[in-house]
Amino acid sequence: MRFKKYSFEKKIFLGKKIKHLCKKNNVKFIVNDDPILAKKLNADGCHLGQKDTNIKEAKKIIGNKIIGITCHNSIKLANEAIINKASYIALGAFFTTKTKRAKFRSNIKTLNKVKKITNIPIVAIGGITNKNYKKLILNNANFLAISGYIWNNKKYKPTEAIKNLI
Repeated sequence: MRFKKYSFEKKIFLGKKIKHLCKKNNVKFIVNDDPILAKKLNADGCHLGQKDTNIKEAKKIIGNKIIGITCHNSIKLANEAIINKASYIALGAFFTTKTKRAKFRSNIKTLNKVKKITNIPIVAIGGITNKNYKKLILNNANFLAISGYIWNNKKYKPTEAIKNLI
């Protein structure tokens, strides 16, 4: 769940609805950026960017839940995430994206380097579409975070966009 500009109360309201949908569909409910909100919603975990709460503090807040860390294109940040026992490492942006301004670009070489140093799952992010996702899967990305292609697609409705990925 990623809502940057909503009030905490609105995030709680929407988060309860999203959590219900996730549970109903057997999908993990991860809150972006905010371990306090994740705790309040009893989410399955929290995703942290480099400017958010650090992982040690987040663990104090939400306990033994999923905590993922954005590592952009950095082996150094990936190593820190490994040392701090992150649940997953997010790398990217792999491709041009309009979802958010990407200061960092990752690549397959970085993905493969991180895969060699850890068994922690890697989530590929940034500009992923039905035309480029297979390259990431073939290079052992464990998960794909796909947003713009699904939610901001001018050609397909969200369910159609998802079907095009299968």
